[in-house]
Amino acid sequence: MPAVNIDLLSRGLSALGLDPGQDRLARLARYIEEIELWNPAYGLVKASGDELVVKHVLDSLAALPVLRGLGLPLGRVADLGSGAGLPGIPLAIFLPESAVTLVERMERRVRFLENQKARLGLSNVTISQAEAERAPGGPYDLVTFRAFRPFSERKLFLSVRKLVKAGGAIAAYKGRLQTAREELAALAPDPVLGPLAVRAEVLPLSVPFLDEERCLVILRA
Repeated sequence: MPAVNIDLLSRGLSALGLDPGQDRLARLARYIEEIELWNPAYGLVKASGDELVVKHVLDSLAALPVLRGLGLPLGRVADLGSGAGLPGIPLAIFLPESAVTLVERMERRVRFLENQKARLGLSNVTISQAEAERAPGGPYDLVTFRAFRPFSERKLFLSVRKLVKAGGAIAAYKGRLQTAREELAALAPDPVLGPLAVRAEVLPLSVPFLDEERCLVILRA
C-alpha cells in the first residue's frame, strides 16, 4: 500500500483556498489510506497513490469554494450513490457544522462507509443503505453526486429533484463542460426538467494538479 503524499495533499488544499489544518489533513490522509487498504477487495475506485489524491479527494473538494461562493445553504447535505464516500466524506470533514447523509445501495460499500465514520470520528455523518431515488431523510439543502448517471434518466432525476427543499440545489460533478451542456440541452422538451435545465449553471472546476476538464452543474430548486 503506497504511503499518502501528504505534501501533494496539503498543497492541493491550499490551492483550493481550504485551510488544511492538522486535524483535517490527518483525517483525509487516514481516509485515503483506508481506501487503499479496502480497494483491492471492494473495488471502490480505479486509482491509487497520487492519482487517488488528485482525481478523487481534491476533485471532491474542488466544489466547496464554488458552493460557498454561490451562498448555497449547506446545513443538510445528501451524497447520492456515495460509493467510497466521494464527495461526501471529504465534504463532511470540511463542513463539520453540516449534517451529511451518504446514500449507497451496495452493502459492502455501506460497510466501508460505516467503518470510515467510526475511524474518522465523523459525528456529522449518517449512512443510509438505499437507492438514490429512495434516499430517506429529505428534503435536503444540497443534493450532490459524482460519477453518477446522466440527466437523461428522467424518472431518477424527478425523484432526486423531490429530495431538495425550496431554496436548495442539486450539485452534480461532471467532466467536460460541453458534455454537461449537451446533457442539459437534451432535457429542454421535458415539461418538468426542461425549466430546471434552462436555469442550470455549468461552472468550471479547477482541480489542483489535474489537466482534465471538470465542471459542476448547479440546478436550483
